[in-house]
Amino acid sequence: MDTNKKIEQLINGSRIFIFMKGEPDQPMCGFSALAIAVLKRLKVEFDSCNVLTDPQMRQGIKEYSNWPTIPQVYVDGKFIGGSDILQELYQSGELQKMVAQK
Repeated sequence: MDTNKKIEQLINGSRIFIFMKGEPDQPMCGFSALAIAVLKRLKVEFDSCNVLTDPQMRQGIKEYSNWPTIPQVYVDGKFIGGSDILQELYQSGELQKMVAQK
């Protein structure tokens, strides 16, 4: 399976998905840690992919989203952004609206 198909399956298989460095319980960079902290504050379920264990996925997600950095968060299949954007959306209350159960 090609990387783009795998990415689409991951994104579409979960309401909230994060491509990150490390695991949710052990982020391997400050930006991933910040994104996880925001998601945990919202008390929402999410799935993740550790891009450090898969170099193809690490490069592939950057090309897929046309976004150069990790982490990358998707909600309902839509790219939201990285940790800075996630933090801004949380502070404004927009993120809470996005992740509210439909």
